[in-house]
Amino acid sequence: MWVALGIAAVIVFLLFFEFRFRPPDRIVLHESKGQVKQRRTRLYPRHFSLAIPATVHTIQPEIEADAKGHLEVRIRLAVTVSASPDHLADLIRVAGWEPNAVAKATAELDTRIDGLVKEFTEKYEIEELSSEKLTQHLQDPLKASAELLGLELLSVYVQSVDPVDETIAEAMQRQEADRILEQTEVLSQKARVAASRAKVDADEKIALSAHQLELKKLEMKKIEEEREAELVRLRLGEEMESRKMQLEVDREEVALIKNNPELLLLTPQAARLAEASQNLRSAKTVVSLSPNDFKEDSPIMGLLQSLLHRLGKPESGTPLDNKDKT
Repeated sequence: MWVALGIAAVIVFLLFFEFRFRPPDRIVLHESKGQVKQRRTRLYPRHFSLAIPATVHTIQPEIEADAKGHLEVRIRLAVTVSASPDHLADLIRVAGWEPNAVAKATAELDTRIDGLVKEFTEKYEIEELSSEKLTQHLQDPLKASAELLGLELLSVYVQSVDPVDETIAEAMQRQEADRILEQTEVLSQKARVAASRAKVDADEKIALSAHQLELKKLEMKKIEEEREAELVRLRLGEEMESRKMQLEVDREEVALIKNNPELLLLTPQAARLAEASQNLRSAKTVVSLSPNDFKEDSPIMGLLQSLLHRLGKPESGTPLDNKDKT
């Protein structure tokens, strides 16, 4: 019984004094067969494990370097790192088995940043240095250096690149101001040119639209004229057909009168003359003939001769015939 109580007391002691619960902001490490590994369980033995912070660490180094011509510049950076779960063995190798291993590795990274910055500034003139160029230059080398130290590079940002000499700083400020004014003027002129070009393009489009409208009007007018011409041709064709039919009727009437001269008295003209002679007692029928109408081959001359011959010829059995016989 006392043995059981002793074992229970040892277990309780271990639970309260040896084992700890892993908080969310900690990475718990342990060594197994010569390799550093991460514990995934919530409960871990504190004397056989190492808890390091999993939070981010930000450093803001201020570095004085030399540009071409040995002109001093002051560079301010902001670098954010954290412990890399994929390179924990490198972290322990660099910083040791200590809870502040991340801080030591970050200090070592600060030293390497200093060397990378100075290596970059020596290649450029002081007016060629810029935050963008330096940030782009530091991205890949600094990421590789952080992985070698067991850290994960989260961000790197160059805050400022300023000459140490105030005179040079003022000269660069004036140069930058002049550059900005020049760019502003260039942009203003470009805007004016763009506005003029836009106006010209708009005028061209308006003129083209007006030209196309005129072409459409001319085309519609041409179509209308063609329709009117077609109607005129149809009317002329109908009129010509009507005239041909009238001429054919007149030709048939002339042929009929020519073959039957006595029908000449039944023509509308003769009927109107007869009607006029009946209405007027002293009226005389006057027929005007031109010299051409008395030609021998004239139809009217032939009709008159035939009519006179018939009127002057005595009928058989008449007194005139009896007189001739006696």
